[in-house]
Amino acid sequence: MRAGAAGLAVAVLALTAGAAPAAAEPSPVTAAGADLVSVALDGDSMSLRVRDAAQAADGTAGHDPAEVILGPNGGLAGRVPPGKAFAFLGAPGHAVWSLSTGDTRFPALDTTGIRPGAVTDDKVALTLRSVEGPGTFTAYALSGLGTATVLFGSGPNLPRTAQLPVGRRTGAVVWAFDAAGDYRLTLTASATLRSGQEASGEATYRVRVPTISPGEQAPPPAPRQQAPRPAGQLHALAAPTAPQPVAAPEPAAAAPPAEKAATASADVRQVIADGHVDMGPQLAGNGWTIRIKDDRTSPPVWRETADVVLQVRDNAKITVPAGADFLGKPGDTLWLLPQSQQSGIVWPGWNTQHESVVSGVKGNVTWTLRGVNGPGRFALFLTGSFGKADVLFDSAKAFPQQLSIPLNTHAHGNWAFSKPGLYRLAVQMSGTTTAGKAVTDTRTLTIAVGDSTDPKSGFGSGSDSGGGADGGANDGGGAARGGGGALPRTGAGWVLTAVAAGAVLVAVGGLLVLLSRRRRSGRLWCGAAPRRSP
Repeated sequence: MRAGAAGLAVAVLALTAGAAPAAAEPSPVTAAGADLVSVALDGDSMSLRVRDAAQAADGTAGHDPAEVILGPNGGLAGRVPPGKAFAFLGAPGHAVWSLSTGDTRFPALDTTGIRPGAVTDDKVALTLRSVEGPGTFTAYALSGLGTATVLFGSGPNLPRTAQLPVGRRTGAVVWAFDAAGDYRLTLTASATLRSGQEASGEATYRVRVPTISPGEQAPPPAPRQQAPRPAGQLHALAAPTAPQPVAAPEPAAAAPPAEKAATASADVRQVIADGHVDMGPQLAGNGWTIRIKDDRTSPPVWRETADVVLQVRDNAKITVPAGADFLGKPGDTLWLLPQSQQSGIVWPGWNTQHESVVSGVKGNVTWTLRGVNGPGRFALFLTGSFGKADVLFDSAKAFPQQLSIPLNTHAHGNWAFSKPGLYRLAVQMSGTTTAGKAVTDTRTLTIAVGDSTDPKSGFGSGSDSGGGADGGANDGGGAARGGGGALPRTGAGWVLTAVAAGAVLVAVGGLLVLLSRRRRSGRLWCGAAPRRSP
């Protein structure tokens, strides 16, 4: 009996010791600023990773998708807006949830791990192989004013494959879901090597979607004409009737992470009409200076604002769509630098990522627009995940206007100009060092809008508001100071010119009247003694 009990105990212990440990819950990763899919090539195989914002900034390899979960925190619930631009998400009013919050820190798709020339056509195909989950998944990129480009999705008639250029990051990416629950997305990256051999890799991503509860002001959801999908059921995605790979919007080139940005010599002037640039502060001791980071070169170059004119050509000209009243009447002409990069159009952003700022500043950086001098209206706004505009700066409103920027932020928005001509923006950035010292600098950002505007006319007097690197040359009151004096609000320049011209005319008129009177009285204008008649 004792022997039997002992044997049973040994058997139980053996079974307990041999039991597999419970699977660990995957670690959550925030999508804000992350590379949701980071593709790298190693020999004839590819890998797919997830890089959070810090890893994306540092250029590190990132997480294995099997070990992390995206969501449920940090997302945004909304409803499909009316119109055709977002109809691929469903009927107007249908509730959807975005993995990103819809602010400036949209996630991206990254192919910087594949160098140009390594694969045929410098393209990698990213394919959605299957979706396991309770609802529909759609990936798209914001591509303009209230518009979007579908990359791939599980819904009917949506593409399954996006063609991504290698060595780049496709930004302003949205992953949207229309039902709460856990999802598993299987993605495959593939390309043809120069040798003719196929290279590919596959990974499964986990996403947790919370209860989708849009704001009360939103319209009621329209009924979906779609059969319910049982939770947990795996769906292999059949090819649509006419599958067409979608080319992703042209993204920004990413410099190798190990390279550091250099500072350009003071006399190098640049007209920038294409490529990626950022405006941001640098800290050196107590010196605080706003500069332009030019990412068109590798490594990137930090340039003085006085040495840069951004050129907005007529290929950026659009018409104001309905619903964008803050930009003008529908059908009005507008020059727009969009939030996501487009080939042939300069792509300006702002960042607080310089090493000196991240390590030497505490709290947020404040960006203040102190004034705008130009022929028309200027607005800087964001396009949210579902097309809604969030206006950051508007020259039709009173100055100064402020925006708070967290440290280590890299962001882009839509820059809109209502008329061609030369615009000068008095921009100020302020912060507090870790030693507790307040620092500030004010500079002029110059933009030449329209093919009819000579961008070189933006250099010279008024091209920089000065302020100095010590942060003490700007007193914080009024508009920016510098070669051009105080910057008036948009549309006020002609008033100042007219007043000055009027003053000159009044003065000349007064002198002419005085001359006429002196002549009638026999006096000379030169003030010499009067000549008597014989």
